[in-house]
Amino acid sequence: MKPYSQTITGNKILREFAHDTDSHELVWHRDKKDRIVRVIEGKEWKFQFDNMLPIVLHEGQEIFIPKETFHRVIKGNGNLKIEITEKD
Repeated sequence: MKPYSQTITGNKILREFAHDTDSHELVWHRDKKDRIVRVIEGKEWKFQFDNMLPIVLHEGQEIFIPKETFHRVIKGNGNLKIEITEKD
């Protein structure tokens, strides 16, 4: 069971983490493709690359995540909605 719900259209993924997601479900992971993540909605949620300090996410912000790079999100307040674009 994933800690989010999502819809996929082409190479875009609309993903939502609910406000009541258990923090322990938000694990370090890496993806098989490069990704650009755009924050649609979220209050005080954070993003962290391995060996770096977390950054607070802001609506409209974009983050490039190279493939095979460990990263995670850290729970904030309310829901977190992001749009993910996968690169080939």
